[in-house]
Amino acid sequence: MNFLGHCNCAPEQSGAEHHDNVIDMKVLLLDDETFLLKLISRVLTNLGYTDVSSFDSGRAALESFESPNSPPDIILMDLNMPGMDGIEFIRHLVERRYTGSLLLISGEDDRMLLTAEKLVRSHQISLLGHLHKPIKPEALSALLEQWRPHFQSEHPASKKIYEAGAVRAAINSSEFVNYYQPKVMVSTGRLVGVEALVRWPHPEDGMVFPDQFIGVAETNGLITDLTRVVLTDALAQTRLWQDAGLVFQVAVNVSMESLKALDFPDYVAGLAANAGVLPQKVVLEVTESRLMEDLRVALEILIRLRLKRFRLSIDDFGTGHSTLSQLRDIPFDELKIDRSFVHGACKNERVRAIYNASLGLAQQLDMDIVAEGVEDRDDWDFLGQTGCEIAQGYFIARPMPAVDLPAWVEAWQERVSSELADRH
Repeated sequence: MNFLGHCNCAPEQSGAEHHDNVIDMKVLLLDDETFLLKLISRVLTNLGYTDVSSFDSGRAALESFESPNSPPDIILMDLNMPGMDGIEFIRHLVERRYTGSLLLISGEDDRMLLTAEKLVRSHQISLLGHLHKPIKPEALSALLEQWRPHFQSEHPASKKIYEAGAVRAAINSSEFVNYYQPKVMVSTGRLVGVEALVRWPHPEDGMVFPDQFIGVAETNGLITDLTRVVLTDALAQTRLWQDAGLVFQVAVNVSMESLKALDFPDYVAGLAANAGVLPQKVVLEVTESRLMEDLRVALEILIRLRLKRFRLSIDDFGTGHSTLSQLRDIPFDELKIDRSFVHGACKNERVRAIYNASLGLAQQLDMDIVAEGVEDRDDWDFLGQTGCEIAQGYFIARPMPAVDLPAWVEAWQERVSSELADRH
């Protein structure tokens, strides 16, 4: 039984009654169906959106961007239109550096819409979601309420990829730090572990995240040095937590590139011994971001790590190069279901199907199961209903500095106790 209660997987409903207050937001409608344009425009007016422009072709909509007026905050657009279809229109928005949000409207099936959503997000354009035709006013209202203004300066370094020399210098000068994200039992809320996530507090650019330097480290022979920095700090911190009475597993990401070094198992064993941390308390999360030319060395290293009683986890299962053959060939203890198959699974049949398949596979192989990307109450309750053991995600906690973890543990335990009291 999920200690935080029961799941309500139906989307929240929001009424479409007339609003007395005018909503200060520019909306652009794009659809080749004249009747639908008039219908949506009327619904928007009833909801309080009065600055609405309608276009029946992508070319006409793009021409409106040339006017002195500012571009729309939100674009509601169809995908399947004659002439310029919605996908081509999105490409033109990218060329114009559009900074507003999109809401897709279509009669296409879920698979097509989800693929279109992935394309939009890959272009770094804000996406509110999608709606099927015919449009339900309450569903439209609920998505529009999610809109937030975009600020160009919100993440000034978000697209910057750093050069190898800068990453090497940062490693040598010990600039990288670990943040830690908790992992808890779904059934009880008990803290069972943390994942060490490396960050770079850049002296000029602020906090730099892994997607801006991990790929550079992998392709320039720096990932093993970086991994060893993360491991060393994580094990030392784990010992400090143990001394303070906080005993749990610590997980560290290990690139397959790091598994080319034959001395890696002995190095990890030495670090753990020096830190006074049992191998059983160390989880090595293996992510295969690139295909290995020769898997034999990696297999030797992984087997030796298991013989030394370190735990192995296959990370981001279902994405990248992670395959069923890895589950067959490598003695993994744990399977982490990728966040793209967890968040929203209770509302999306296709995502739920992949989640269920991954969960069932891990259960049959007697592996521990961790669901990543648990971002809201519906995600959490869904895991409880389906029997997933361990959860990780923003609903529980964001990654935090090590110094913040004890206070979070106390607050989380109060949250758990409160929820249990409410059940009775």
